[in-house]
Amino acid sequence: MKVTIYRYHPEFDNAPSTQAFDVPDEFRNRMVLDVLEHLKTVDPTLAYRRSCREGVCGSDGMNINGRNRLACVTAVAEVLGKKNELALRPLPGMPVIRDLVVDQSLFFKQYERIEPYLMNDEPMPAGERLQSPADREKLDGLYECILCGCCSSACPSWWWNPDKYVGPAGLLQAYRFLADSRDTATQYRLSKLEDPYSVFRCRNIQNCTDVCPKGLDPMGAIDHIKRLLVKNAL
Repeated sequence: MKVTIYRYHPEFDNAPSTQAFDVPDEFRNRMVLDVLEHLKTVDPTLAYRRSCREGVCGSDGMNINGRNRLACVTAVAEVLGKKNELALRPLPGMPVIRDLVVDQSLFFKQYERIEPYLMNDEPMPAGERLQSPADREKLDGLYECILCGCCSSACPSWWWNPDKYVGPAGLLQAYRFLADSRDTATQYRLSKLEDPYSVFRCRNIQNCTDVCPKGLDPMGAIDHIKRLLVKNAL
């Protein structure tokens, strides 16, 4: 089995290149991360991120055969295709630090910008701030985001305006708190998103929903925020 990997070490390389490896056929029945772990023993200079290897931490997001995925939960056999080749590239739209490792500074800056924590100016209750089962259910499909960056790095609007457009991942989390019955900062949150770029740069391409490895719907969350902003402006 042939594997080609994007290689780039800014301190030593004038330009990026690709390196080809031959990997034993037994890895067809393994995950892409297993292939990388094997290649790391072949070439210790290969750089990539990984941690939990259970599809929870989001560390190993990368472009695998043209699609953003998590290496740890992507089966080699499912993505080989007719060419019988595995092509590994860094997530698009983000500066490359080295090989498959990208700089996610802007990605997390946009996440920080939406203030992803509960805001409530009501007096503290004696116990927990409770929710009805129906209100809690509204958070399903929102809180499960692992911030892998696959969705935002697949979004052309985020490529063009990463410093202004919050991006699918950040907006999914923004709606998570707008939808939370315990949060009382709805007007404040909407006021921070009503400019022409933060939300309305979305062009409904739906790449974000298509590539989300957790099966979430960032596009749907963005549509909900747009409706709230329009309703708030009336």
